[in-house]
Amino acid sequence: MVLYSLLTLLALAGLGSSAADHAEALSKCPGYRAANIKATANGLSADLHIAGPRCNAYGKDLDDLRLQVDVETPSRIHVKIYDAAEHVYQVPESVFPRPGTAHPSTGFKEAALGFNYTEDPFSFQITRTENSEVLFDSSAAGLVFEDQYLRMRTHLPTNANIYGFGEHSDSFRLKTEGHTITIWNADVPSLPLNANLYGSHPNYVEHRVTGSHGVFLLNSNGMDIKLDKEKTRRYLEYNIIGGVFDFYFMAGPTPIDVAKQYAEIAGLPVTVPYSGLGFHNCRWGYQDVFDVAEVVYNYSKAEIPLETMWIDIDYMEGRAIFSLDPERFPLDKMRELVAHLHANKQKFVLMVDPAVAAKNYPPFQRGVEKDIFLLNSTDQTFHGVVWPGLAAFPDWFSPDAQDYWTSEFIKFFSPEKGVDIDFLWIDMNEPSNFCEFPCLDPVAAAKGYPPPAPPVRAPPRALPGWPCAFQPAGTNCKRLDSEHRLSVPEEAGVVHNAQLTPVNAQTAGTVATSLSKWYGLSGRKLISPPYSIKNTWGPLPQKSINTSLTHKNGLTLYDTHNLYGTMMSAASRQAMLARRPTKRPLVITRSTFAGAGSHVSHWLGDNDSTWFHYLLSIRGMMQFNAIFQISMVGSDVCGFNGGVTEELCARWAMLGAFQPFYRNHNAENEKAQEFYRWKSVTEAARKAIDIRYRLLDYFYTAMMQQSRDGTPAINPVFYLYPQDNKTFGLEQQFFWGPSVLVAPVTRPGATSVDVYLPKDLFYDFYTHERIIGQGRSIKKTGQTITDIPLFLRGGVIVPLRVKSAMTTADLREQDFELLVPVGKNGTAKGRLYLDDGESLHPNATSEIEFEYRHRNRKLVARGTFGYRTTVKLARVTLLGVPSGSTKNGSSVTIINQPLTESFTINL
Repeated sequence: MVLYSLLTLLALAGLGSSAADHAEALSKCPGYRAANIKATANGLSADLHIAGPRCNAYGKDLDDLRLQVDVETPSRIHVKIYDAAEHVYQVPESVFPRPGTAHPSTGFKEAALGFNYTEDPFSFQITRTENSEVLFDSSAAGLVFEDQYLRMRTHLPTNANIYGFGEHSDSFRLKTEGHTITIWNADVPSLPLNANLYGSHPNYVEHRVTGSHGVFLLNSNGMDIKLDKEKTRRYLEYNIIGGVFDFYFMAGPTPIDVAKQYAEIAGLPVTVPYSGLGFHNCRWGYQDVFDVAEVVYNYSKAEIPLETMWIDIDYMEGRAIFSLDPERFPLDKMRELVAHLHANKQKFVLMVDPAVAAKNYPPFQRGVEKDIFLLNSTDQTFHGVVWPGLAAFPDWFSPDAQDYWTSEFIKFFSPEKGVDIDFLWIDMNEPSNFCEFPCLDPVAAAKGYPPPAPPVRAPPRALPGWPCAFQPAGTNCKRLDSEHRLSVPEEAGVVHNAQLTPVNAQTAGTVATSLSKWYGLSGRKLISPPYSIKNTWGPLPQKSINTSLTHKNGLTLYDTHNLYGTMMSAASRQAMLARRPTKRPLVITRSTFAGAGSHVSHWLGDNDSTWFHYLLSIRGMMQFNAIFQISMVGSDVCGFNGGVTEELCARWAMLGAFQPFYRNHNAENEKAQEFYRWKSVTEAARKAIDIRYRLLDYFYTAMMQQSRDGTPAINPVFYLYPQDNKTFGLEQQFFWGPSVLVAPVTRPGATSVDVYLPKDLFYDFYTHERIIGQGRSIKKTGQTITDIPLFLRGGVIVPLRVKSAMTTADLREQDFELLVPVGKNGTAKGRLYLDDGESLHPNATSEIEFEYRHRNRKLVARGTFGYRTTVKLARVTLLGVPSGSTKNGSSVTIINQPLTESFTINL
């Protein structure tokens, strides 16, 4: 049981200073003055001393600070303000490695950004060197640096375009008046507006017609970002409950430049396997392994390509990780399911949560023996309540945590004796906790968990094409194998579950060692700090775990809470690599921190089956891919909570096909929504997946490029048209890579959509019609629920497969074609990247650059051709040619050109 002091409970009762008292004290904060200013090889350093009596507005003012300014690259300045003694918590380098200085000789003379300062009271400006434009100006309010509160404010332009700060579901371009964004990882279902969600990303992009720049604050403490105005001056203000000011300023000047520069700091996104871009299906609530097998069969029968089948927590015994329900998901049947999927070139995924059931079973016992769980104040295992009931939480800072986690993965996911998963899904890692704070009696709170298992159903229907061993007892396998299909209602086209029949469902830790520095100041209020961030759940530990807990290395959860999910992600990636050292892991996580993309991928959490959440999926995808550098991202297609309508699911099946991560997933007790459940949705899914798979190498090329240099695979429209101010607020259309413009229908019952086309040349993806963008919207009509408007940007060549396939493995055997949409200047360029699609470090790759010039009507292919393939470039479709074309302005040339060397083709 967790013990709480009387002082803690008094703090929770809200006793103490009023908001007015704090505001009055804050108005009297003296700021700091700079002294001992010295030039360094790459910048400058200074001492900062408090400039008057302490205000102690939300804690204790620190008297002596240090300023360190480094020009780390020509496009990046690092500004750090920290306590002189270096006792204040800073993000550990083991979690977030620092980028460092790229060129030792770099200095202000070479920098695209300038640093100006005022000594007393101290403030600083970041300027653009070429035109002296002020990008960040901390003189907007006095600097406050206390043990539990930091404040810094910068001026904003009147009509500022600010993007980022997350995770949130607010507008993509943020409101800049009366708006607060709270950063504190929380399990918040249904993704409400103006709420802190699952991840912490304290970075933003500001875009101006004069250029874009980026600002990243490396700080994992809870914070409120306020966007507002005082009199007529707009401002952006940081209000943080701990840590230091550790800023990285990025010069741009284009939005894509900022994205690439942020990747240099936070890390490049991991490479994903080619097969990970296939279509995935999951739901919470599959009753048993036969239920799952029927879904796999039904997708095949409906001729909807299913790449990967997922199972939620249903497979667990008592919802305890690293266990199988022996009645519903027995090991032998699970292994047969996986073998069947693998034999058909499909993949399999299971979910793993961080919390380990605190009961008499080996994973918990081994964790206690290795002392890898978080401990309470009496050095006993800390208990919360999650799906299995009473649960313990791994301490990812424990020296043995990685070995424990890897060992459990190798045991449970053993290809020889366990469940051989291909990819991994991790959830609940904010971390989530069902025990209401202050959780004085977790044992009592755990009553009712795990909830009763669903009844075991009568023997399920037999499945044609499945191994005889998998079939129910008494099945005539010879007769079954000869059948073409089962007799099912034609309008549904699915195998139905049989009648259900109910049955009965069935330590001491070591002393933590302290860090030599950055371990956090003592005497702080770790549960209810003086400044209260606008956490959607109220107290910091609510719906999570106690923020006063101490890690094995002496750090507190108060400081590291926002790192928990990313640390689990990194540990899980390493565990997956231990299973398959040469193959790229695909790990999908819910909770993230800055830099998580260098380990894992992300789904956007527990959304709703509503039109608004359909649109939220675009906002979230653009945030994570283009700003936060988590390239593989997507929503729960058709929505997680609430029953989806046929129309919405059809529309979402189309839109989801243009998210990097494409998965249909919904909640327990909701209406089933697999794509084959409705005739129209089946048609939409087939059409969408056909287009997606034919374009998959174009998608894959963009994803691999993002993993190489940070160029976003998903581009908000203003990323490609940064001078067009009408693009700055667009959030319902986007570019996949540099060419494909996706503009979905956005309203129920609608058969048209307004699509904004910048002043450029575009082509309809389907008809190849040439459209001259006028910098205004066009109306795309005749869009049924199985249509999605797509356009090609002139001047960008798009490689695609000549036809689709039922799996990505078979897709890779299909020949290529090129779409060549000629640009305004009569040229077009494009790229194609090829490798084996799964190696962590491919030995052989091809990177082919295509270029077309209308002047001589030649297509030239150059590059490297290390990946040996028998697949050919079968044809080239030229769009926008002025003569010798079809009525749609396109011409097709059959070439059957091997992709093994450079070539030139006359068109």
